[in-house]
Amino acid sequence: MSARNRALESSNRLATALHEEEVPVAENFHQGTAARNQHPHATAATREELWARAEALAFRLSAELRMPVRLAVTDNRSTMVSFRRSATALQLRLHHMFLDAPEPVVRAVADYAGRGNRLAGGLLDDYIRGQQPRIRQERHAAEADLEPRGRCFDLQVMFDQLNRVFFHESIQARIGWGRMPPRRRRKSIRLGVYDHQTREIRIHPGLDRPEVPSYFVEFIIFHEMLHQLFPSSNGTGRRVHHPRAFRDREKAFPLYAAALRWERENLNLLLRG
Repeated sequence: MSARNRALESSNRLATALHEEEVPVAENFHQGTAARNQHPHATAATREELWARAEALAFRLSAELRMPVRLAVTDNRSTMVSFRRSATALQLRLHHMFLDAPEPVVRAVADYAGRGNRLAGGLLDDYIRGQQPRIRQERHAAEADLEPRGRCFDLQVMFDQLNRVFFHESIQARIGWGRMPPRRRRKSIRLGVYDHQTREIRIHPGLDRPEVPSYFVEFIIFHEMLHQLFPSSNGTGRRVHHPRAFRDREKAFPLYAAALRWERENLNLLLRG
């Protein structure tokens, strides 16, 4: 769940399931030169091939958008496309399935990430669904296991209580604290994520401190639990992460208004991590 900060218009992501952990395969920056950051487990031949294909894809996107494209190719299990746009360049992260995507899909990436055309997300969703066998299911060793106990809050205790009171213990998911991201100035923060493939909930570790009220942490957990009941949809031609039924059910949280108010009044605190 993102803190309600409207500066998100320059940063967005399309995902089959939301997940913070990203595993880089290769990176390329098309602006006359190229830089490499290959996946450590790839063979030398594979690294060279990945770099060449990433360079070709970055060139196609750059030519389509008429601007520099910084491309990172990942082996993520869930987030297939993410990006950050500026007036002078596009920073783009793509799953390796896009390295040999057909031309219409490449144009859809350019439209969605480079031009902000949300309707192109439907075509990308269709392509991703057709490439499911290429998405790894197992974890890499670098992806830490879930740990629900924090310094201030035990997420498992909170999850079990919410599951019993509001969901008749029907939510089947594991929960834990996410990894602390690098310290940097940011305009938005993702307070919680739910991974549909692994049925895992990760809560931002910035919430594990005494100045954050327990009811707000519970609200974030409650929000992520709802994602299991109300998956994202494409019914209107664009991806909807929080359909009307989701929002209506979310209001059943007893301190719903207080949680939103605390989030709004403490946004700067959350962004500082």
